[in-house]
Amino acid sequence: MKIKYSRDADVLIIQLRTGKLWDSRDLAEGIIVHLNRSGQPLQIEILDASRTVEEKQIEVSMEPLFAK
Repeated sequence: MKIKYSRDADVLIIQLRTGKLWDSRDLAEGIIVHLNRSGQPLQIEILDASRTVEEKQIEVSMEPLFAK
């Protein structure tokens, strides 16, 4: 997983996995999930990130999101 922030564009991109982007869906205003051909999420893009997320709210964890 990689987290990138562009200060110039004020965009935060959370790359969940690598792959070819195929489709995208709006989750909420300014929050977009990018999917591969199988419908798996590859990236989450947050527009106007400085207005949406404060730096102190960002927490990174390597624990699995879902139990297997």
